[in-house]
Amino acid sequence: TTKPITPLTTMTTITTITPITPTTNLTTLSNIFGLEGDVDLQFLLVGGKLMKIKSSSWKKDRMYKLHDDNATIWHESHRIFKRKQTFSIDDVDSVRKGRQSEGLQKHTEAHVEDRCFSIFFKGRRRNLDLVATSVEEARQWVNGLEKIISNMKKLNRQQTSEHWIFNCMRKADKNKDNMMTLKELKHFLRQINIEVDETYAKLLFTKCDTSNSGTLEGSEIKHFYDLLTHREEIDVIYEKHAATGGQMSAQDLLNFLLNEQREVATLEDALRLIEKYELDDSAKHMNHMTKDGFLMYLQQEEGSIFNPAHKKVFQDMSQPINHYFISSSHNTYLMEDQLKGPSSTEAYIKALMKSCRCVELDCWDGAHGEPVIYHGHTLTSKVLFKDVIKAIKEYAFKTSEYPVILSLENHCTLEQQKLMAKHMISILGSALLTSPLEDQMPTAFPSPQELKGRFIIKGKRLNKLDAVFSNTSPGVEDDCVSEEDEAAETNNSKTDTNEQKKSKIKLAKQLSDLVIYCKSVHFSGFEHAKDNQAFYEMSSFKESKAVNLAETAVYYIHFIMHLSRIYPAGSRTTSSNYNPVPLWNAGCQIVALNFQTPSKEMDLNQGRFRSNGLSGYILKPEFQRYAGSEFNPMTLTKGPWIKHKAFHIMVISAQQLPKLNKDKPKSIVDPLVKVEIYGVPADTCSKETRSIENNGFNPMWNETFQFDIQVPELAMLRFLVEDYDATSQNDLIGHYCLPLTSLQNGYRHVPLLTKRGDVIPSAGLFVHLMLLDAK
Repeated sequence: TTKPITPLTTMTTITTITPITPTTNLTTLSNIFGLEGDVDLQFLLVGGKLMKIKSSSWKKDRMYKLHDDNATIWHESHRIFKRKQTFSIDDVDSVRKGRQSEGLQKHTEAHVEDRCFSIFFKGRRRNLDLVATSVEEARQWVNGLEKIISNMKKLNRQQTSEHWIFNCMRKADKNKDNMMTLKELKHFLRQINIEVDETYAKLLFTKCDTSNSGTLEGSEIKHFYDLLTHREEIDVIYEKHAATGGQMSAQDLLNFLLNEQREVATLEDALRLIEKYELDDSAKHMNHMTKDGFLMYLQQEEGSIFNPAHKKVFQDMSQPINHYFISSSHNTYLMEDQLKGPSSTEAYIKALMKSCRCVELDCWDGAHGEPVIYHGHTLTSKVLFKDVIKAIKEYAFKTSEYPVILSLENHCTLEQQKLMAKHMISILGSALLTSPLEDQMPTAFPSPQELKGRFIIKGKRLNKLDAVFSNTSPGVEDDCVSEEDEAAETNNSKTDTNEQKKSKIKLAKQLSDLVIYCKSVHFSGFEHAKDNQAFYEMSSFKESKAVNLAETAVYYIHFIMHLSRIYPAGSRTTSSNYNPVPLWNAGCQIVALNFQTPSKEMDLNQGRFRSNGLSGYILKPEFQRYAGSEFNPMTLTKGPWIKHKAFHIMVISAQQLPKLNKDKPKSIVDPLVKVEIYGVPADTCSKETRSIENNGFNPMWNETFQFDIQVPELAMLRFLVEDYDATSQNDLIGHYCLPLTSLQNGYRHVPLLTKRGDVIPSAGLFVHLMLLDAK
């Protein structure tokens, strides 16, 4: 049986969004988003006909409307077994007005532009292309959906939890009579991931059915909700620290902040938290915090594991760009595998919106004289080069304002190279960097700050950069290998060398002239690079070569003046990824991964770049930034990199973990938590809790682990919540990763993400952390 945890009791919140109050009606959510009476919302609730576009020949009118839960879109379907279909607003990534999708651009005419819009989903679900009957209706659909999505994102943790529980209650109310029978209550408990025996379910039901009517309604449902969400662990923590008449005074709260949360805080900070989060006016008047206010505080960003100060750009952005790790994508155009998957501008949009700052363009001659992007010599689909540049221009700086590197892998003939240059110049305009920022030959890279909002081209160049400041010309268009072939040159096999010779191409001056700070050159060894390579000349390494160098030499540290790029091996036909951590440890700035593939490696990448305002640039530790550093991640000699820490973690509980098998109502998860450290080899470690049987709603572990950390500046912490299975591999429930330097000590809530990196709205872990100097 499952024991309920402790109630949230008060249902009001400190934000302007009206809270859910499951007191009298299980079918109305009209006020949760603060949109009561909103004209666009009312329009969506009525709904209307939209033309769904799948191809030039498949264009069908379908009815769409917002369900009365304000969180689900219903649409008719003419499939035999799926006459009525729904999708959750939670699953929507974005709504884009106009013909912004590839489907609408291809299958509709320009004159319907103002009536078109597309709904893009999280994950791999195909986007929905729609045409409204009028410009005004298109506007109302887009505005209404955007309002709901925006306000859903503003929900605090408590509201999100209430929203989720309330929706599950509504679904369990099969006959829509706003009451819950015992049978419906048991169905509801299974929906929220709790398996209870018959006796306990009856006991809980009887306790709440004070009217003895055989159903729960109104205040009885509120009572049931309170019992269900009761959190004993919060009771214990609060009672330990509430030393003033059973409540927390401002001084009690300050003591908690100083001693338990290890924050640099003052009495004014404690008073500010009381003013912000206390729900009881009489307690607030006495400068006290009740248990409800305390829980509210713990569920806000101040109580999050992630340091709120790191949600903004907080690092020095005025250093040369080679002093930063740069979030980077490989074969950015691919949505799936490397052999036959689709190429799409959408793949670039997704990567850029995840703050990727280096994207790859694999360029080939296309039909009708227009260059295309695809994975050469494979069955992957093609996308026009100019369409990719348009998408990059539109979305490059929506998440981060810092520079984007366009890494060209050029296989085009001279004429189409000239067209590539023309497209980039005309589409990117003044944002395209076409000359050094300085008035004279630079000797070092500019900074991300100086390059804000700019595009940097990475590729081959016919001459040295100082030619920009002289009248010298490269003369004729010269022979040049593509980057792919240059990478092959780093391998000493005879076959690779022969392939390289076959694939030499000529380079157009117009394209060459656009390469300023990122000139691709063949790597001939570190000594050669040290003596002959200009600071702006950079090399790319296949992962196997890079990992081998990282394990056998402290190579990037001595290569500090140069940018270097790592990319996945060609044998990764499924677009799988390699572990980026050893390459970051070695100091490599551009570690390119397949962004389209959910994996542990992509979790680590998103974790690495989660801080510093999602800028896509992370300043490397000082010991990785100066020439002559003796730091070696493999052998860890004494030096400024050693900052020995004892890291204590208690995994206390989890809340509202999602069901994994929604098709099987009686399927309940058996969660366990893995705690992983990634960093230098000496710090890399993993530990896990026991599994909790049949409880995904409020499992409790109270298990403590300790880790010994040598180089905290390179370490990352990853939580992995899995559904235990004795006979097969555990299934992923959720994960979260962040740099050790960005976590907050003390009692903290940890958000959980899906396999594809989207926030699971209602779920989380509750932990206690202490990162202390080792004795």
